[in-house]
Order: sequence, then C-alpha cells, then structure tokens
Amino acid sequence: MVDGRSVAVTFSSEDRTVRVWDLASGRPIGEPLTGYDGEVCAVATGVVDGRPVVVGGCGDGAVRLWDLPTGRPVGHPLAGHTEVVTAVATAVLDGRPLAVSGSRDGTVRMWDLATGQHVGKPLTGHNGPVQALATEVIDSRPVAVVGNGDGTVRVWNLATGRPVGEPLTGHVDGVWALATTVVDGRPVAVTGSPDKTVRRWDLMTGRPVGEPLTGAAEGVYALARGSVQDRPVAVGGSQDGTVRVWDLATGRPLGEPLTGHTDGVWAVATTVVDGRPVAVTGGNEDGEVRVWDLSPGRPGGEPPTGHTDGVWAVATAVVDGRPVAISGSRDGTVRVWDLATGRPAAEGVIAHSHPAVSVTTAVLDGRPVIVTSSWEGEVRVWDLSTGRPVGEPLVGHTGPVWSLATGAVEGTPVIAAGGWDGTVWVWDLPTGRPIGEPLTGHYGLVSSVATAVVEGRAVAVTGSWDTTVRIWDLTTGRPIGEPLTGHYGLVKAMGVMVATAVVEGRPLAVTGSWDTTVRMWDLSTGGPIGEPLTGHTDEVRAVATGVVDGRPIAVSGSQDGMVHLWDLPSGRPAGQLVFPGPVRAVEVSPDGRLVVGFGWEVAVLAPPRP
Repeated sequence: MVDGRSVAVTFSSEDRTVRVWDLASGRPIGEPLTGYDGEVCAVATGVVDGRPVVVGGCGDGAVRLWDLPTGRPVGHPLAGHTEVVTAVATAVLDGRPLAVSGSRDGTVRMWDLATGQHVGKPLTGHNGPVQALATEVIDSRPVAVVGNGDGTVRVWNLATGRPVGEPLTGHVDGVWALATTVVDGRPVAVTGSPDKTVRRWDLMTGRPVGEPLTGAAEGVYALARGSVQDRPVAVGGSQDGTVRVWDLATGRPLGEPLTGHTDGVWAVATTVVDGRPVAVTGGNEDGEVRVWDLSPGRPGGEPPTGHTDGVWAVATAVVDGRPVAISGSRDGTVRVWDLATGRPAAEGVIAHSHPAVSVTTAVLDGRPVIVTSSWEGEVRVWDLSTGRPVGEPLVGHTGPVWSLATGAVEGTPVIAAGGWDGTVWVWDLPTGRPIGEPLTGHYGLVSSVATAVVEGRAVAVTGSWDTTVRIWDLTTGRPIGEPLTGHYGLVKAMGVMVATAVVEGRPLAVTGSWDTTVRMWDLSTGGPIGEPLTGHTDEVRAVATGVVDGRPIAVSGSQDGMVHLWDLPSGRPAGQLVFPGPVRAVEVSPDGRLVVGFGWEVAVLAPPRP
C-alpha cells in the first residue's frame, strides 16, 4: 500500500528498472525507480523509519533500497554476496527492520535497513544456489525459510543464525518458488519446483502436509499466498504460462487455470483491489503484468453502496435501541450501518473533509455522537442521529491524529487523541476545551489510545511507534509508573494498538504490534500477564475487547488477513477468521458481533465458536 492505494512493484532485468503501478487504475505511479547500475533480479517491500521502501536484489550481488513514495535511492548499495542476488524478503529483529537476501553463491545474508550494516554472519550450508526465500514468525522467533537449487528447504533462526531442524526434502528438482501462510492455525511453507509439483510443509514439525499439489504441465516458478472466500490459497505461476489457485486446506484446485500469458509466469503476488482478492502476475518473456480477479463468482448487480477506498477505523454504538456500526475511510466518508440488517442505516453518510483516520463513539447530553479524526490534524464531533457537526473542530495537534478514545474524568465525558507529533491531547467533550497540557513522553507517533479505570483513577493507555505502552492519570496529566516494554516491533502496524478490559476484577490492557504478537498487561501493576499470544504471520493492525457468550475476549486483526479471538481469562485462542485482504480495524458490538474493516469493506458477523 502507498498512500492508501493498492500497488504492484515490478522489476525488469532488461531495462534495469523497478516500477510501481496503481492496481485500481492500472497506471504507473511516478517515474521508474533507477539510479543504480546493474540489473534487478528480485524485489520486496518493507518499512524504514515509518516510510515504505522497495528492497531490490541485483545482478552485481548487491542489495539496494528505494523510497517508495518518492522513488529515490536510499543510502549505498549493501554489498557482500559474490554472485547474483536471487531472492529478498524483509523482517523485524529486536525492533530493527531487516532485509534478508539469498544468492547464487549459496548464502543468505541479513542487513539492518536503518543503518545499512550487515547483521551477523552469512547463513551457509546450502548445497546449491538460493532460489527463493520468505520470512515468518514461529513461536515468536523470526525465521527465514529458504528454497535451494538442490531441492531442499531450510529454516533459519534469524536471531541466532542457526538452522531450525533438518532440511525439508521431497522435491526432485530445485525449489524455485516459496511462500509462507497459516493453515488451520499452523504456520505452513508452500514450495514450487520445476518437478511440476507444489508441496506444503508444517513449519512447526518440519513434516509435509498432505500430498503434493499437481496440475501444472510444466514447472512452478512463482508462488504467493492469498485468501478466497475465507479460505487460505496458494497462487502459482507455471512455465506453461498458466496461473493456478489451490485450496491449501484441502489441496484441491480452485476453478480452472487462468490463461493469457504467452510464456512462463515467473512472478506472482496477491492483494485486494476494490474489496476483491486479486493476483498480479508477470510473464518471463511476454513482458506483461496481468491482474486476475480470484473470485470470478462474485455477484454483480447494483453499484456498491459502501466505501470506495480503504477502511481505516470501525466503532459501534446504540441508536434508538438499535446496534449500529460506524466505519471511517480514506474516501473521506464516515458511514453508519444497521447491525441487524447489514445495510446502511437511516443516518446515512457523514461527509468528512479529509480521510477519516480514526473513529470512536460517545454519549453527549443523552445523544449518541461520533468522534472522528483526520490526516489534517482535526478532531470533530458529529450527532449520530442527524449526521450534523457538534461544535467547532478540536485542534491542538501539529500533524495527523492517528488514534481516538472517549472516557470520563470526574463524571465529565472526555476525548483523548494521539497524534503524529507524539502527544496526546485531552478535551472536555461538552465544552470542546482542552484539559491541561498535552501528555508528552512518547518519542514516536501515538498510534493507539484507550481509556480505563485503575484503582478509582481515570487513565489513558497509549501505544506508540517507539514500541512502548504508557499509562497516564487523566486527572493530573502525569504518567503512572514506567513505560510497559516487551514488544520488539512497532505498536499498531507501525505502532502498538491498545484496548482495555476488566477481567476477574483486574483492569487489563491488550496490545498488538508489528512483531505479530498480542500481549496482555495488568494495569494495576504494570506487569505482563502470561506469554505473548502468537498466531499472526504479519503485523497486528487492530485490537479490541468485548464480551461474547458471557466470556470476555480480545480480538486482533492483522495485515495477514486473519482475525484471531482470544479468551482473556485464560489467554487461549478462541477462534479465527480469514479475510481476503489486510485487516485494519476490528470492534466487538454490544450484542457480541464482530465488526471488521478489511480492504474497502466492512464485515459484520457472529464470532466463530471455539
């Protein structure tokens, strides 16, 4: 994603360029990424200091970076390999963004993307060239999964540089394609080979999963993971010019092969465009990049009545006894949905002057209101029944306001807002006036805010890009205790997301981070509760708490398209859902339903039974 748009990043060894394409319009974004000599043989994307970057593996053995929004080179080439860099991926290790590169020289190397320095020793022991690699998190450990020319797959612990288990064997030719995903709650590697098969491997045990996936008339040279109708799938590109989709749970093909390329398909990626799961494929000789709708059975009919750009926030409320959901979008609208029917509510659409970054609800003078924040730094209050603004905009932040929460201080409803500038402002909701000075202490964007009551005191709990969680006394404006540390990645995708709850009389905070974990904290003591909750394979972008069937739960949504439910008293998994796109927002409605913002869509559904 770049500025909220689904994009594809492609490279050409012939003209030595990397290009970025808007998948909704099919048009290029900016000029080709150039500035380095040598052909580009592999690309990946990552985030450095909050900015998206392209990582390229090059024919001269170097790894190079470009700033994705501007297209400019970043730093100097990262040199170390002695032959062509054939595969690159990104990961996070101890809070540091890494590039992981594999080469025909048979080694895998790690690079700190912030400093450009080599990390650790090269990972050696492969009996052939490295053809493919992916990164994953297993039991809270970041690992690299490497496909080799000798037909084996090896797993490496990135923290220690040591192999994890024995090589995975089964292919009778080199492993040229590799992707990782989650199937039935377990991390899985999917590999493709010139031997015409696709194989699945359980990364926890190192054992094969089911029989090989077959059907390709020639070798499989590209793979990507995706999701179609809540099912995890593998999308494979073959030398025969076809693109095939397999259901990873059953091992069966989904539909007929996708045809159109005139030569081998050597590059595949998946994403979501206009709420639809799509595959983006590149031909080896025909030079074409094609986009395929992976859900051709999607019904047509009337034009969509929902958002026309990414959904960034969801909240719930009750209007005249009816439970409703509220969604805020990059398209500049805030929409209200009737949870009983799933249709737009009579309250309709609130036209926001800028993209709605965060949304929450409150009650003011007996009326339900919506509180929204924008990229331009404003916080606004809207009457939920009429859709009209209440009072003047609340100002104070010097940049985008990323997070909102409502609460009460000494009986007065308040709004707490965290911003790009690292501060938290608190306003008196009835008067719109700020309460005291801004709360300062975070040295990065405040990506999430929640409120709670701890030992009779109204508090705010904040998560930041600085990877810490802080607790603030809303009456005095002072911090309570030391920052809560433990996440090694940013909290809320690029920061820490926070929700609060009361479980068995204890006030808790639940946090999710870019490190793919969910953690629980006792707000009375400031200490962690239990071990980190694992299961996501990509950054956690949203967390929420609520009550389902009388049990307090936490809900986490991730860039991996998964929503996990956790039983708060025990810390155990309580179910999971798969969506065909990154999940940016989750909420639990008063009647126990889940509201999920993914891609451009809002889904309302009953939670799965454990």
